[in-house]
Amino acid sequence: MVQELIAQNARVAQNQDDYNAAYDAAVSCYEATKAEREKVAADIRQRGIRRREFERFITELEKLPKAVSEFDEALWGSLVDYVTVGKDKTMVFTLIGGTEVKA
Repeated sequence: MVQELIAQNARVAQNQDDYNAAYDAAVSCYEATKAEREKVAADIRQRGIRRREFERFITELEKLPKAVSEFDEALWGSLVDYVTVGKDKTMVFTLIGGTEVKA
């Protein structure tokens, strides 16, 4: 649309105030669309990362016996994304997928 306005302005004599207003509107629309596209692309990348994390988690779960009788470091690493320790020494375990468990 911007290119079309520029080409038309080069071919046809027109009011430059009107042209500038139309050009600014087209550029604004382009910038908004570009920003939205970048946001969607970032969301797609983030979802791909989360999908791979879930796939890794499921793979680890499938390797386990039906009952876990002792601490398993590999299982722990595949379940827990990170741990937050508060000033009052409380801990919040954030699991892969975003679920939080307070301890």
